[in-house]
Amino acid sequence: MSPESSHKPVRSGAGNDQIISYYSLRILIGATGILLPLLVVAGKWIAEGSPVLEFSISDYYDNGTAGDILVGVLFVLGFFLLSYKGPDKIDNRAADIGCVAALGVALFPTTHCFGCWVYYLHFACALTLFSVFIFFSLVLFRKTDPRKPMTNEKKERNTIYLVCGIVMAVCIVLIAVSLIFLDPALNKKFSLVFWFESLALVSFGFSWITKSETLFLRDRESPPPTW
Repeated sequence: MSPESSHKPVRSGAGNDQIISYYSLRILIGATGILLPLLVVAGKWIAEGSPVLEFSISDYYDNGTAGDILVGVLFVLGFFLLSYKGPDKIDNRAADIGCVAALGVALFPTTHCFGCWVYYLHFACALTLFSVFIFFSLVLFRKTDPRKPMTNEKKERNTIYLVCGIVMAVCIVLIAVSLIFLDPALNKKFSLVFWFESLALVSFGFSWITKSETLFLRDRESPPPTW
């Protein structure tokens, strides 16, 4: 089942019994991703008075307030993904996998011990989480009803999803390249992994907010969303 029409959330009065609407969930999921890098940096600054960036977002785990924010945001993101119910089963399965991966990133920190199973499990969960984000942007969000002409707004949204998905994929590749081929001291000095992760999260968040079709690029013939 892949029609674009099937991807329109059920509106109030049409059998929608969700506590949080599809529109709100998509915005909340997107905002969570965009705000995470800012929140951990602000948390460290407030707790330690230092604006110096960590090597990666995961390295904020042991930074007191910033670590609490990191774990808390990941759990909130996991809850939002678990609550998300898309138009097809594959949407729900992908969101469920994302939920488990987000919780895994929070529960298995890289700071536990270098080279142990917890360390590698963290990276596996992080890679899975970003893979889910990319899958949503490149595949699920770009589904279109072949029986209807594509609107100009839908074309523009699809372009945004494509760009966001590509940016996320490139960021993951650059993270791997920087970890494998670059001098660790150079990597740490410029916090390259942190910046690549942040860019990937912003791209993820922007794609989900775009998918909400509430703030911009809503099809002109569509009624305003019910929150």
